[in-house]
Order: sequence, then C-alpha cells, then structure tokens
Amino acid sequence: DKALEFHSKALAINEKVLGVEHSSTAMSYNNIGEVYRALGEHDKALEFHSKALAIDEKVLGVEHASTAASYNNIGLVYDALGDYDKALEFHSKALAIDEKVLGVEHPSTTRDYNNIGGVYHALGDYDKALEFYSKAQAMYKKVLGDEHTSTATIYNNIGEVYRALENYDRAREYLLKALRVICRVLGSEHQYTQSTMRSLHEIYRKVSPDTSFEDWAGLQ
Repeated sequence: DKALEFHSKALAINEKVLGVEHSSTAMSYNNIGEVYRALGEHDKALEFHSKALAIDEKVLGVEHASTAASYNNIGLVYDALGDYDKALEFHSKALAIDEKVLGVEHPSTTRDYNNIGGVYHALGDYDKALEFYSKAQAMYKKVLGDEHTSTATIYNNIGEVYRALENYDRAREYLLKALRVICRVLGSEHQYTQSTMRSLHEIYRKVSPDTSFEDWAGLQ
C-alpha cells in the first residue's frame, strides 16, 4: 500500500512535468505494475506494464533495453497467471533484444535465460528448462561468481528440475550448492534457505531415510 502510494505520486509528477510519453513515466508505470503483481492483482499489473511497454516501444524503440524490461515484466505476470505460452512469448522477446543490445553476458540477458527456463520448468519440458537454466548458470558463475545469491538461485532451480526428473543424486548436488551459498550469505532462517532445506529433506526421505540427514547431505 505504501509502495503504491509513493509510486503513484512519482507517476503524477512525471505525467505532469515530462508528459505521458516519457521514459520516466514508463518507468513509473512499470513500478506500479510490479506492486500490483506482488499483490496478486494481475489484471492491474498487466494494465500498467502494457502502458509502459507502449511508451517504450514508441519513444525508445523496439530494440531498447527498457523495452525488453517491459516485455520481461509482462512475461512474469503471464507466468504468475499460468499462461505459459504468453509468458514464453514475452520472455523470448525480451531475450532477443537483450542478447542483441546488451550481449550474452549481461545480467538482464541472464535473467531472461532464467525466466525462460522457469516457464519450461512449469510446462514440464525439463530438457528445455535445463538448457536455459544452464545458460544462466554459466553466465552468473562467470560474471558474479560462485558465492552470489543469483548463482545460488540457478543452482536451486537446476536442482528442482532434477528432483522433478527423480534424478536425486543430481538434485542433491545442485541443491547443496545452493544451500551452502544462501545459508552463508542470507542466513539459516531466510525463506530461501528454508525452502532449499525442505527440498533436500523431501529427497532424503525418499532415498535414504535410514541414515541421518546430516550424513546424507554432508552437512557435518
């Protein structure tokens, strides 16, 4: 509610001072859309992200990083709605722009790989999910290093795909990589740490319930 209040104030100023077709106005629309997405009000989120996209395409062009960001935001909303075909369409548009304009090693491009991997994961197309997650992993590891939470997130995502494939050895390997980073960086009580621990415990109960969890996970 407070986020919406302040982003709305910013929007009102930008519309009045800069006009409704300015890139800063588009940014305010995107920010408001992000709040509505966080609130689960997906129709409102699409409304504001679409306004931002229309401005970006007109003012900055269809091959600008800000336009790609708007495509990405719309893709995230469709992903949340479970409309994976539309999500894939918009994330793919974002990726095509980011690869061309920013390059394959830019964080925005890596974000696109991860998001597309997430859509394929949700669709149950695990080979494609692993393909795109692996691209994201390679870039995050190269640009950000092994100890960054974004790299850990990709490890977690890959681990979850292997868990869905019932390849529990590989799932454990990647989830443990994720756990060691996020526990150290974010702490043992953080929601991401707890989520990864839950995934590991579920695998443990399936494959090795007669040993201690600490021994099985190598967490001694």
